[in-house]
Amino acid sequence: MKISILCSDAEHPVNAYVEEWVALHAEAHSIELARKKCDLTGGDILFLISCAELVTMKDRAAYAASLVLHASDLPRGRGWSPHIWEIAAGAESIVLSLVEAEDRVDSGRIWRKLQIPIPRHALWDEINHLLFTAEVQLMDFALASFGAVAPAEQSTEVEPTYFRRRTPEDSRIDPNKSIAEQFNLIRVCDPNRYPAVFEHLGQRYALKVEKLNDE
Repeated sequence: MKISILCSDAEHPVNAYVEEWVALHAEAHSIELARKKCDLTGGDILFLISCAELVTMKDRAAYAASLVLHASDLPRGRGWSPHIWEIAAGAESIVLSLVEAEDRVDSGRIWRKLQIPIPRHALWDEINHLLFTAEVQLMDFALASFGAVAPAEQSTEVEPTYFRRRTPEDSRIDPNKSIAEQFNLIRVCDPNRYPAVFEHLGQRYALKVEKLNDE
């Protein structure tokens, strides 16, 4: 098959998992990894992973299937960074949906969902590993099921919810509250890309938390 992957950010931590997946399947399939939709050449499957561009119906017409990996239990949690919002709010598991791309955000038919338990102690990098491992599992499912899957419409009995794009203010820590009170927020903040920050005594600080497990 001819497969395209559109991942806008070359620095996104998912790239290591995507590149490993590409290498694993390169002999059996023709695969391109693009950063801009203008570089897409068409084919059988288009995977949209951490894609910041609007991929229109015209763009999608070049593929038999255009699929989004979205970390929420759709139709709940459409929009931006759903797993971050949910874990910061105390969720102990998340759902990853493999969904057909549509012009209306995250509204397409569902190919498959995976539930991912998130330990209460897991930090941002551990959460990423669990999520990105599940993403490549669903990519494998898409390849294995291509032409045979029966996609399901999103439930009309569940009212869709939407998350807005996160800003630096959403990673702000209150220095007057305890670490325990804010741990769920602190642990989802990527210290390299979206650090937890707080202000104290007229200065602005970044807060980094890492595990120091004894051998």
